[in-house]
Amino acid sequence: MPDVKISIAGRDYFVACNPGEEQRLMDLGAMVDAIALEAGGGSRGLTENRALLFSALLLADKLQDAGGGAVAAPNAQTSAAFAQSADVLEGLAVRLENLALRLEN
Repeated sequence: MPDVKISIAGRDYFVACNPGEEQRLMDLGAMVDAIALEAGGGSRGLTENRALLFSALLLADKLQDAGGGAVAAPNAQTSAAFAQSADVLEGLAVRLENLALRLEN
């Protein structure tokens, strides 16, 4: 599994993906980075956890707006995309939790 370096709000993360998915992961990372910067990540004294929370909320808001306020029934393709996005976000969350634990000790 290749590791892809993505930068979110000025921090670099290495995320594993399936072969051939590197560019998609980099594109998703760029989208998350843009939202994280919009949410104030890396500034205003937000912790990484709160910046991630606000980023997720902004992404959810944009996703809902793009669907006209209604959430469409997922098909196989959107379900797979959501699962992949969830895996990426879960990996980031684990890394953030580990970082928080190291900072506490």
